[in-house]
Amino acid sequence: MSAAAPSHPVVVDAAPVARQDEVLTEAALAFLAELHRRFTPRRDELLAARAERRDEIARTSTLDFRPETADIRAADWSVAPAPEALTDRRVEITGPTDRKMTVNALNSGARVWLADFEDASAPTWENVIGGQLNLTDAYERRIDFTDERGKSYALRPADELATVVARPRGWHLDERHLRVDGRPVPGALVDFGLYFLRNARRLLDLGKGPYFYLPKTESYREARLWNEVFVFAQEYCDIPQGTIRATVLIETITAAYEMDEILYELRDHAAGLNAGRWDYLFSIVKNFRDGGPRYVLPDRNAVTMTAPFMRAYTELLVRTCHRRGAHAIGGMAAFIPNRRDPEANEQALAKVRADKDREAADGFDGSWVAHPDLVPVARESFDAVLGDRPHQKDRLRAEVRVEAAELTAVDSLDARPTYAGLRNAVQVGTRYIEAWLRGMGAVAIFGLMEDAATAEISRSQIWQWVNAGVVLDTGETVTPELVRRVADEDLAAIRAESGAEEFAAGRWEQAHDLLLKVSLDTEYVEFLTLPAYELLE
Repeated sequence: MSAAAPSHPVVVDAAPVARQDEVLTEAALAFLAELHRRFTPRRDELLAARAERRDEIARTSTLDFRPETADIRAADWSVAPAPEALTDRRVEITGPTDRKMTVNALNSGARVWLADFEDASAPTWENVIGGQLNLTDAYERRIDFTDERGKSYALRPADELATVVARPRGWHLDERHLRVDGRPVPGALVDFGLYFLRNARRLLDLGKGPYFYLPKTESYREARLWNEVFVFAQEYCDIPQGTIRATVLIETITAAYEMDEILYELRDHAAGLNAGRWDYLFSIVKNFRDGGPRYVLPDRNAVTMTAPFMRAYTELLVRTCHRRGAHAIGGMAAFIPNRRDPEANEQALAKVRADKDREAADGFDGSWVAHPDLVPVARESFDAVLGDRPHQKDRLRAEVRVEAAELTAVDSLDARPTYAGLRNAVQVGTRYIEAWLRGMGAVAIFGLMEDAATAEISRSQIWQWVNAGVVLDTGETVTPELVRRVADEDLAAIRAESGAEEFAAGRWEQAHDLLLKVSLDTEYVEFLTLPAYELLE
């Protein structure tokens, strides 16, 4: 007798991983099929609209606030009040959803954990499924474990744990292992759908809810699509409307001109906006990559948050959020504490303190760190300003006035590209891509915790410098030949340092080749992770 046909149209095309059946239940697959059929066609239209807008930027080299939504920016309205679990967000820790990070992040003392299925997680099938299992296991307190060194990890009492805000993948990435009607399901719908269906009611029973960070948003129309997804999902699962809360990362230059509109579209589900600084720089380079010398960014490390165009971006974000009753969440402190080098460690902590002191003074309600040891540092900065208050939304920053041109005034920087900056871009890009191809999305490189935005900035800056014919501080012009020479020298150094056996065990040749391809090809690839995903095992 043949087995009964499944009640859903989803094709699972992947070698099974441990406990996969717990995640890909009939109910879960049916829900994903509904999400895909209802919302993927609109997703496709919005991706096409991104390309059209980019073409317009290439023609005009300008961006402006949208005239058709001026009435929304001028009107008085507010987002829904924050739920209790998201009222105080003074410190948030970010990281992938592997088992060790899940325990450490929840125990970190941060108010929020950004549980990342996106830039800090390479989307291997094992990571996609394992991350869902780890989060549910944490809510059911089944995640205690002992690692290979014999070190035990266990959750603290429930009232000491961070609130989870899950970040699904961006709209542009598909999940090739799940197909409906012959097409892959968008990774965003997979990550959101599985997490929501598995955990929404469980979270409500815990006094919290299904909360999300929305990455790579480029327009208010994309926020509208997310809102439609939320409304449908809550109705489908018989969850009260408004239960879902979303914080949108303003990490694209186009979204910076639509902050009010993005909050408005999500107003019944909006929790705030975040200043996603690294992807924001990547987006500026990507959109203005052929805009001439005035848009050429210097070395990544030379672009600090005190740069005039970055100050304009963050001050506008705080003003917009507080005017609408939303949380304004600051950027990442990516430094990794070095306990073996006290002097270097104190220098890193001093930079983090200065960054968080500035954000708290500017009116942010909280900020990100990438390592548990940085939680107390960031908390001190915000405690000094907030005291016992949960946030500072009463600071409306009405004095802030940001003109459209200020957000793209890259030429206000005195810094210029250097040979050291080119070399660093090659080194960091290669090292990150190699780790990503082995399934690691959060990678410690040269004392910083890096994610996919790192490689995106690296390869985009190389592409821009080559195409703009940038002359470095050494007098050398950035050419494909120079980039290849630097990359080949770096690869040789890695081979010498690691030894033949260790080098062969890695993905170094592939990483080197991919970095050069996306940095030097005439046609700019919109996202590095698209060709990289094809190489992911």
